[in-house]
Amino acid sequence: MLSAPLAADIGFKVADEFALAVVGFGVALFAAIGALSHQRDRVFSASVIYLMLGLMAAGALSLLGIAPIDPIRDALLVEHITELALIVAVFSTGLAINRRLSWDGWRAVAGLIGIVLPLSIAAIALFGMLAMGLSLGAAIVLGAALGPTDPVLAGDVGVEAPGTPQEGDARFNLGTEAALNDGFAAPFVLLGIFVAGHGGTDWLAEWAAADVLYAIVVGALLGGGGGYVFGALAVRLRDAQMLDRRLDFYFAVPSALVVYGSAEFVGAYGLVAAFCAGVAFRRYDFEHEHNRHVYDGAEVIEKFGELVVLLLLGTMVTTGALQVPGVAGWVLAPLLLIVIRPALVMGLFARSRMTIRERAFVAWFGVRGVAALYYAVLVVGADVLAPAEEATVFWTVAVCVMVSIVIHGLSATSAMRRMSG
Repeated sequence: MLSAPLAADIGFKVADEFALAVVGFGVALFAAIGALSHQRDRVFSASVIYLMLGLMAAGALSLLGIAPIDPIRDALLVEHITELALIVAVFSTGLAINRRLSWDGWRAVAGLIGIVLPLSIAAIALFGMLAMGLSLGAAIVLGAALGPTDPVLAGDVGVEAPGTPQEGDARFNLGTEAALNDGFAAPFVLLGIFVAGHGGTDWLAEWAAADVLYAIVVGALLGGGGGYVFGALAVRLRDAQMLDRRLDFYFAVPSALVVYGSAEFVGAYGLVAAFCAGVAFRRYDFEHEHNRHVYDGAEVIEKFGELVVLLLLGTMVTTGALQVPGVAGWVLAPLLLIVIRPALVMGLFARSRMTIRERAFVAWFGVRGVAALYYAVLVVGADVLAPAEEATVFWTVAVCVMVSIVIHGLSATSAMRRMSG
């Protein structure tokens, strides 16, 4: 005989937290399906709707007295949710790349990764030290988290699906930068963690060899090889009628996960590997219609990953959390998105073959999103910052992401119409 009831109360029991979560997520799925079905008919992107739903859920949780997920206490959970969304997003972007591999075609992307990214990180870190009073390590990780643009939220303005006409320079450069710079920001995140946790400079040579050279090169090679193998496998299984067409729609997801996990297991950057795998998958048979089918499956998973992450972000917001960055943290958002990013990009492309409209397009859509949240909670999980700095870094990143979602989400559709007009 049981000594106490496990799940039963006398009388009626209402407001079960899990039941409310199920209802809320179901409503969000309805909203997501509707938002994606009519994306081109609205003046704002679906990400704005997702964030608003999350904020509404945060208000409901507060009224019901239910504690939201804490990004500091539950950093590992938030890290893995954002990580999974990123894996599929960078692989999906790689699948969409229509452009052949050549220096001339990829030169602008190299400039965005090699010049704009590190200068953005440096500018944010400097602001963090001078205006926000952060330590050097905390300032570097803040810069590294906010430096890269985001492949998930940039999807609406980035590269188009396989089989569509060749995208222009602006969309190609923006989408490819967003997918690649997440992986290339990782060494800077580790740099900030090492500065905060170890100090000194005796580890710099090891960092350069292991966390820059090895991790990037091995990640790219492993991803390229793995993507080619999975591309060949998918086509051959399908041609031999060993892969149900209803299921090969989702072939991208296990491919991306295996490549990412393998790269991380050997100490390389999984996000670099996932993007290179997507590119190599498409390279196997450039014009095969199977590429479009696999891409469509990856895009569906990517969009729902975006929904989950933005709902999560919105539900974590409290009035107290919004005060953590202080005035300087709130100033950083418009400074980064309206001043730093546009100035660096316009300077880089001053003599580019792109038109002024295309340059302005790339400069404006420096979207910050899932990647920034991922690196912010990764730093929290590393436990090298003081508790106050952990909270400041995370919520400053969250504020920048929310501001980016609103200003870029409200301008995405109109900008795309002008670009195509």
